[in-house]
Amino acid sequence: MSSIDNALLAAGDQVEKALVDAALQPEVKGFFDEHTFTVSYVVHDPASKQAAVIDSVLDYDPASGRTSYSSADKITDYVKANRLDVTWLLETHAHADHISAAPYLQEKLGGRIAIGENIKAVQDVFGNLFNVGSEFRRDGSDFDVLFSDGATFRIGALPVTVLHVPGHTPACIAYVVGDAAFVGDTMFMPDYGTARADFPGGDARQLYQSIQRILSLPDKTRLFMCHDYLPDGRAEYVWETTVAAEREGNIHAHDGVSEDEFVEMREARDATLEMPRLILPSVQVNMRAGHLPPPEDNGVVYLKMPVNAV
Repeated sequence: MSSIDNALLAAGDQVEKALVDAALQPEVKGFFDEHTFTVSYVVHDPASKQAAVIDSVLDYDPASGRTSYSSADKITDYVKANRLDVTWLLETHAHADHISAAPYLQEKLGGRIAIGENIKAVQDVFGNLFNVGSEFRRDGSDFDVLFSDGATFRIGALPVTVLHVPGHTPACIAYVVGDAAFVGDTMFMPDYGTARADFPGGDARQLYQSIQRILSLPDKTRLFMCHDYLPDGRAEYVWETTVAAEREGNIHAHDGVSEDEFVEMREARDATLEMPRLILPSVQVNMRAGHLPPPEDNGVVYLKMPVNAV
């Protein structure tokens, strides 16, 4: 992060304006998938009815290899019931714990599929791991749009600023929409803490810096998590908080935790964690913008399972 963080300044100014102008505040609907503990969002501009879907879920049964669409269809039903116009299908990163339903939703609802431009680094690493052929382009072109740090766009009249927040993966981004920030896996609710940083290309020090960047937004910024894992002491899943609540109470990254302290904690904790149950099917699909690999000469699509390689 440069000494003058123009993207962060722009995002903060955007939030401040939205906090005093209700017309710049998005309406947010979360859809929780308990199988993967993932929260997908429909974010829309109440005036124009234009909408974005963030971090959608394609149902996948690893035992049978079958996909299904009940999670995505809940989103489709909501969009149609509220007569929304989906213009964006946004990914915060290439998820390791669920498969994206973006192509399915694009077919049903329209919209452009977008992610951070550093997805190219993820494609390169995992393209090598899965030994994919020349049909897989590692230039991000499976996605419709690649966002750089500080990029801006609109959902109807709602301003959106993109912040690059690496550490969990190299390609992680947060979408600041009006007064709301969708932070992906960078952090969780205050009583659960922060994301792991031990995937290929992850870095605990970068993660700390990214978290501090997000927590430099105005205190009243609404923060929306991509996951909740129901920690001990809480009976209900929740996924919305604020910058102020995270700064005061995040068990890993509250105010006063130094970068070195965080890195020591994060690396020690990550060393005890198992790989996500769906990492191998998820990443090889999500690096393709949610598209399955092409069928082989028998017409069947296969997902690879590298042995002793992760």
